[in-house]
Amino acid sequence: MNRNLSAATPYRSLRRVVAFFRRDVAIARSYRMAFLLEILEAFFGVATFYYLSRFVSNDELVRVLPAKSDYFAFALVGFAFFDYLTVSLSAFDNSIVEAQRNGTLEAMLVTETPLTMILVASAAYPFVLLALRTVIYLAWGALIFHFPVQEANWLGAVIILAASILAFAGLGIISTSYLLLFKRGNPARWLIVGASSLLGGIMYPVSVLPVPMQWIARLIPVTYSLAGMRQALLEGASFGQLWPSVRALLIFAAILLPFSSLIFSWALRRTKITGTLTHM
Repeated sequence: MNRNLSAATPYRSLRRVVAFFRRDVAIARSYRMAFLLEILEAFFGVATFYYLSRFVSNDELVRVLPAKSDYFAFALVGFAFFDYLTVSLSAFDNSIVEAQRNGTLEAMLVTETPLTMILVASAAYPFVLLALRTVIYLAWGALIFHFPVQEANWLGAVIILAASILAFAGLGIISTSYLLLFKRGNPARWLIVGASSLLGGIMYPVSVLPVPMQWIARLIPVTYSLAGMRQALLEGASFGQLWPSVRALLIFAAILLPFSSLIFSWALRRTKITGTLTHM
């Protein structure tokens, strides 16, 4: 009996994720023009980085870039994959705010579905959409602006991405916990994004930072995410070469996911006690 119940639990969880995903797809289908504009916006973003790279490229910059790379490829990878951090920090927040706004949050809490599962399921569509957008960015770069894809280790890039999402999800849940408690504004999210933008190597190599800032950068998961992604896509690095980045991201995930779950559970109990759970 218990064995059958435990076997059915992952299946029910998957069905809930699929149900939320289908709901979000149905909503998105009513905004088809937005998708076309997304493709056009991606082209403008890629073109901007290409012409910026022609302006800033110099011998000193080339010296600190990864082998077989130029500034355009370096910046495009940073720009495209840094979005995974920002989406991780906003997707969970948006699911809470939307449920509060349409009055369904309290109804969700009385179902058998844990709120953490609701958060994860609600984030499925934004991540799939972001994956499609990332493919569009890289496709524009490869088709028009000579982004190098011939030697890319795509499987390695997927592994880095999966480990990154696990690490970023912990930060996203912490951010959502702050929103649940304080309702207005979310400095936790802006602090994480700001520090990651400055120190994570999105637009320039971490090696150009002062040594103390390089040490701080090692405490931020996006540093390892972008480093590993550039190794996989721009250098075709083997899994052995990618393992230090993967290992660091998994360590972040192993620490942040349980820690963020504890914080979120505490914030949820706190809002239930104060009666502010459904307040915006």
